[in-house]
Amino acid sequence: MVMVDPLSNAIAIIDNAERRRKKECIIAPASKLIGEVLRVMQKHGYIGEFEYIDDGYNGKFRVQLLGRINKCKAIRPRFSVRNNEILDFARRYLPSRDLGILILTTPKGVMTHREALASGIGGKLLAFVY
Repeated sequence: MVMVDPLSNAIAIIDNAERRRKKECIIAPASKLIGEVLRVMQKHGYIGEFEYIDDGYNGKFRVQLLGRINKCKAIRPRFSVRNNEILDFARRYLPSRDLGILILTTPKGVMTHREALASGIGGKLLAFVY
């Protein structure tokens, strides 16, 4: 099986494990981008601890699930957004104004849409979580 988008696969693994009320899940292969997205999700309380496991191949992440995710999905295609367009995409993907986060990659790193608005920068949309 050929994996086209490892980030979409990782987020689908988290979403499926949450729906089945699992306590943890294993994401393989690991990448820096997936690690940064997991860090943002952890910072906002959607997942617990995660650790990198070196298996001699591409590595894996073991992610502790807290049962706080209602839905998470990768955004495909990865839309480029300017600072003034971020709220339009937030209205499109999130159910309510204060519920959930959009995760985007910017020149200053991976961050939420609120942090990007505060910094006044745009980027590419990666995923949403609520």
